[in-house]
Amino acid sequence: MAGKSRNVLSNLELKLMKIVWSLGSTTVRDVKNALPRRKPLAYSTVLTVMRILERKGFLRHESMDRTYVYYPIVTREQAVKAMVRNLTTRLFDGSAELLMVNILQKEKLTPEELRRLKKLIEEKEKETGK
Repeated sequence: MAGKSRNVLSNLELKLMKIVWSLGSTTVRDVKNALPRRKPLAYSTVLTVMRILERKGFLRHESMDRTYVYYPIVTREQAVKAMVRNLTTRLFDGSAELLMVNILQKEKLTPEELRRLKKLIEEKEKETGK
């Protein structure tokens, strides 16, 4: 997953990757069938996007009985980490603090979400010996 544009997923790529992550190994037809019916995509569109995902290093395929079976080679967690890093670099000059401040100031967080964030911060402080 090297290269800046290679680690960023478009909305459609992310939608397909979520399906692949949930199914494990899968075919283009299975991914197409798992998409919402209200806005169907053509088989060729799903195939093209899956080939792009393979080129970007998110998927691999094996040939089984003349059918390509795709499987993820990047975990959801790895993809999220790369996309957050990219967002932080592009919008916040690489500052995780600015990203978090922006979220805290602009988003409505529930008391439970705030408690979890406080707990994570406390754990990080212990890790770094502060």
